[in-house]
Amino acid sequence: MIKYKHEPLIDFSVKENKEAYEEALAKVEAELGADYPLIIGGDRITTEDKIISYNPAKKTEVIGSVSKASKELAEKAMQVADETFKTWKKVKPEVRADVLFKAAAIIRRRKHEFSALLTKEAGKPWNEADADTAEAIDFLEYYGRQMLELKDGRKVESRPNEFNRYDYIPLGIGVIISPWNFPFAIMAGTTVAAVVTGNTVLLKPASTTPVIAYKFIEVLEEAGLPAGVVNYVPGSGAEVGDYLVDHPKTRFISFTGSRDVGLRINQRASVLNDGQIWIKRVIAEMGGKDTIVVDKEADLELAAQSIVKSAFGFSGQKCSACSRAVIVEDVYDEVVERVTKLTKELTVGDPTDPSNFMATVIDANAFNKITEYIEIGKGEGRLVAGGTADDSVGYFVQPTVFADVDPSARIMKEEIFGPVVAITKAATFEEAIDIANDTEYGLTGAVITNNRLNLEYAREEFHVGNLYFNRGCTGAIVGYQPFGGFNMSGTDSKAGGPDYLTLHMQAKTTSEAF
Repeated sequence: MIKYKHEPLIDFSVKENKEAYEEALAKVEAELGADYPLIIGGDRITTEDKIISYNPAKKTEVIGSVSKASKELAEKAMQVADETFKTWKKVKPEVRADVLFKAAAIIRRRKHEFSALLTKEAGKPWNEADADTAEAIDFLEYYGRQMLELKDGRKVESRPNEFNRYDYIPLGIGVIISPWNFPFAIMAGTTVAAVVTGNTVLLKPASTTPVIAYKFIEVLEEAGLPAGVVNYVPGSGAEVGDYLVDHPKTRFISFTGSRDVGLRINQRASVLNDGQIWIKRVIAEMGGKDTIVVDKEADLELAAQSIVKSAFGFSGQKCSACSRAVIVEDVYDEVVERVTKLTKELTVGDPTDPSNFMATVIDANAFNKITEYIEIGKGEGRLVAGGTADDSVGYFVQPTVFADVDPSARIMKEEIFGPVVAITKAATFEEAIDIANDTEYGLTGAVITNNRLNLEYAREEFHVGNLYFNRGCTGAIVGYQPFGGFNMSGTDSKAGGPDYLTLHMQAKTTSEAF
C-alpha cells in the first residue's frame, strides 16, 4: 500500500489547466436542469415532490431537480440499510477499502468535472472548488488506509493460559446529514468513514447542493459498492431528517452544520424510542467564531494577508473562517490599514470567471442573514471596507471589515457565516488571547507572532481544536491537521485524523482460557 500523501491543488495559471477547467464547465453547463432520482437499494425512485438546486450566482439557473424523499421512502431506505448491513459488515475491510481507493481514482480522473459542478451549484471560485474536490479524494485515500491499520484491532496483553483480543466491529445504520459549504469533501468524507468501517448509510445531503451528492453515489456504484450500502435520500430536515434521527434502527448520526441544528439533533438522539436497544452516537461539527490574534512582534504583512484570505475565502462560508481579529494595540492601526487596503482590492463576481477571488453566498436566506449582520455591525464598529450587497442576479455580498469593535459586540460573538470580519484591539498579548477565548465556540484560531514564549502561551491557553501559528485559520489538510473543535463547535471528532474511524465502530474484547 502506497503511503498516504494529500492530493495536490491545481495551478490554474498553467494554460492547459485553465483550458481543461473551461472544458469541464462547458460539460457541466450542458447537463444543467436534469432530473435526479432517489437511490434506495440501488433502485432509482422518482417522486413528484422535488428539491430544485439553483446556481447562487445566477439565481434563476436550475442546476437540477432532485426527487424528494418522504417519510415512507425514508422508512423503505431504513429497511434496506438494515438488511444490507447483515452482509456488508461481513465483507473484509480490505475489500471495503478497495472501494474507496477505486472511487478516489475515478474522481481524480474527472477532477475538473466535479470541481466545475461545485462552481455552478455551490458558487465556489475555481481554487476553492478544486480544494473541495482534492479534499474529497484525500478522505477516500486516508480513510481507506486507516481501515487497513485498524482491521486487526489493537494489541492488548495476554497471560499464560489466556489469549486476549481487542477487535473493532461496525455500529450499524448511520444517518449522514452533510452541509452545503463543502458539499463534496465533507459529504464524501462522512459517508465513506461510515462505509469503510462496515456500516450502512442513509445520506441526506444539504438541500441547496444535492446534485454533487448524487454524482458521488454514481462514483461509488462504479467503484463496486454493493446496492443498499449507501442510500441517497435528500429531503426536508423537519420531515425526513427528524424521522431518521428519531428512528429506533438508527445507530449513529454524523452531522455537519449549524449549532442550533446540531444541538437539536443531539437532543432528539438522546431520546429512547420504542424498539431501540442502544444509546445513539452523535458525531457533530457545528461551526465557529474563529479568531486571528496578531502580536506586536509579528510579520504584519503576513498578519493582514492571513486575516483577509481566512475571512473572505469562499465568501467566509467556512466554519473555520476568520470572523474576528484581535490585534495588540502597538500595531493595531498599521494592520487595520493594510487589511482594509487588501480587502478593497479583492475582486467579486461570477465564480465561473477565474479572475474573481470571491463570488456569492449560498442562497436568499444566507444573503438576508448576512446583510442584517452588516447593518448591526454599522452600529457596533467603524465600517472600513465593503458593507454593500446585491441580490438582483445572484447573492453577492461585498467583503466587509469593521474596525474598533467592542469585544462584547454581537458581530464579535455570533456566527455570521459570511464575508464579514470584526476587528478589535487588545492592550497585551495575554488580553488578546482572553478576548479570543470569550466565545461559546472553539473551532479554529491563529496566532501571528515571532515571540516564541507567546506561541507557547497560546498553545496552552488558546482553547480551540485547530490552532495555527503564523498562517491563516482555514485550510486543514486531511491526515495533516485533523479537524474538529471544542465547546459549541461540536464533538471534536477530528475528521481526517487517526481516531476518526473508531467513532463509527465499537470495540469488542474476547478472552480465551487455555
